[in-house]
Amino acid sequence: MTLRLHDTATRETRDFVPLQQGRAGIYVCGLTVQSEPHVGHVRSAVNFDVLRRWLAATGYTVDFIRNVTDIDDKILARSAEQGVHWYALAAAMKRELDKALAAINVLPPTYEPGATGHVPEILELIEQLVARGHAYAAEDGSGDVYFDVRSWPAYGELTRQKVEDMEPAGDADPRGKRDPRDFALWKGWKQETEPQTAAWPSPYGPGRPGWHIECSAMAGKYLGPAFDIHGGGVDLRFPHHENEQAQSRAAGRPFSSYWLHNAWITTAGEKMSKSLGNSLLVPSVLERVRGIELRYYMVSAHYRSHVEFSFEALDEAAKGFRRIEDFLDRASGVVGGWFASLPDAFVQAMDDDLGTPAAVAVIHDSVREGNRLLVDGASDELSQKFGEVIAMLDVLGLNPADEAWANGADDDDKLTSVIDALVQGLLAERTAAREAKDWARADAIRDQIKNAGVEVEDTPAGPKWTVS
Repeated sequence: MTLRLHDTATRETRDFVPLQQGRAGIYVCGLTVQSEPHVGHVRSAVNFDVLRRWLAATGYTVDFIRNVTDIDDKILARSAEQGVHWYALAAAMKRELDKALAAINVLPPTYEPGATGHVPEILELIEQLVARGHAYAAEDGSGDVYFDVRSWPAYGELTRQKVEDMEPAGDADPRGKRDPRDFALWKGWKQETEPQTAAWPSPYGPGRPGWHIECSAMAGKYLGPAFDIHGGGVDLRFPHHENEQAQSRAAGRPFSSYWLHNAWITTAGEKMSKSLGNSLLVPSVLERVRGIELRYYMVSAHYRSHVEFSFEALDEAAKGFRRIEDFLDRASGVVGGWFASLPDAFVQAMDDDLGTPAAVAVIHDSVREGNRLLVDGASDELSQKFGEVIAMLDVLGLNPADEAWANGADDDDKLTSVIDALVQGLLAERTAAREAKDWARADAIRDQIKNAGVEVEDTPAGPKWTVS
């Protein structure tokens, strides 16, 4: 089966046909590093990390570029509020982002360019647009440069909008614009309110890049004028991705062949964001669950499905993942050699627009079958199931044996994980004994657990344990 992806531009799910055989170029819009990352921020990183891993698992060499916006109105405003240099704030928040992504096993990109390091490429692209008649310098002396949306008839095609129906671009004072929908490519330095370090020389006067032009320039730098997949959150479709596509193609660059957008994590039906005051910072969430459990929670939902966040749902997901870990722990002491292979049902799920919910269901099917084989003592078949589960978890970045998890956990986390795996293993054996009506064995396991200082409560959702 061929990988099929839902292309936001065409609104169709179609076969993935790379521009270069055996190679895939992906550009994902990263964060504006103005504040600590919350759970909603990192969902996009997890979703596109799964895409990257699946392409690699199916034989592609993947060039994965994820940018960082390290100069922006919001960064300047927040740094002024805090009384720190804007670049110090951006650097500190970038370190927080790196820690958060490492804690949930998101692979580092092939390269992670920052906007401030690519001003020459940005100015080169702006100059191309001006020369082609698609951009102009403002006549109000501001030093701003704008993209002329009326000069590009295809403007609005990504989001299927007409220019007349669009709201004005709120990225600069409209006095210098020919049309209120024109968006800023270059923002002249406001020396009364902005530090001199936030300005670079240009043919239009000192200033800094507009948000949208950054990604077009950096994608072109590392992936070339045409590449395979552009990704990001659904909230970036307009205006950010619409503007990226328009300015890139107006400059003569074909740009992205496929557009993929992940949905939000919401709280009370609203996008999780700093402005709503309902964000959940990643370190705080990781005080409740392990990084591998948070990743499992995100992977279990389809990337295009909105997820209503709740700690109850997160806890249930963590329990579900611990059942997988329990099987691996028990089976690892029984199986000898094993071969990592992917079941056909898992491959079909992943090839169907990264159908991770169905893929996770296949993992649980294999775990249930593996637990049955453990009871039956069928070692050869058990080894096969064990290898399947490991292979599937690897694709989703959820293999507990991955060194990334060990490196990202402190000693207390690792000790808790080991204890939980041991207790869950005994509880699973007790459940199997009770199902087989081996009451003596079930009682013996219960006593063994109790003597170790662990209290077990049987609930409709399964046994729960606490330290007595």
